[in-house]
Amino acid sequence: MKHEIPGDAAWSVAVRSGRALTLTALADDANASVLIIGADRLDRLNIPDTLKSQMTARIHSGLVLMSDRGVALATVTSSTLDWHDCLTGFVPSQLLLLELAKHGLGPADLHGCINFFSKVAIDSTSALAFVPGHATVGASVTLRADQDLLVFVSTTAHALATTPAGAVGVQIEVAEPGDPAELRPEALRALELVR
Repeated sequence: MKHEIPGDAAWSVAVRSGRALTLTALADDANASVLIIGADRLDRLNIPDTLKSQMTARIHSGLVLMSDRGVALATVTSSTLDWHDCLTGFVPSQLLLLELAKHGLGPADLHGCINFFSKVAIDSTSALAFVPGHATVGASVTLRADQDLLVFVSTTAHALATTPAGAVGVQIEVAEPGDPAELRPEALRALELVR
């Protein structure tokens, strides 16, 4: 399945376990703010637990995205970029709320997200700043669904960006099996909890 999400839009999709979801930047400095919820509604992406358990402050290839119960939702199997922002949050959007409503969810279901293709850093004034030029057309990231998921994508520009929003392509296909030897013990435990 292939789909193109225009800039300043929102879209949602159910992704079955064992499928790969690939996001591709179709414009320079594109941003895909992604919320992930288990299809059973019990598990939601928990950014703090994902980061602290795997000792990182960024989303990158080889990272398992975990819920607040420590259960694996998806694994980042590949990425052309070594950094995706998960510290800044997203720009609230009525379109995103409409996508949540399609699945019986609402404002209370908004939670920490990943801003795929975006990078933030500390600037010369010690403030958090968007790094322009981090992503160019063709940049991509692939997630393997480790359980049945609901995935929500907003292509609103990053909260700190001064550039307009760009389109993002989505492709869903059967995933290749992963290599558990590349994962931290905490990530392996999260994957075991899914089974």
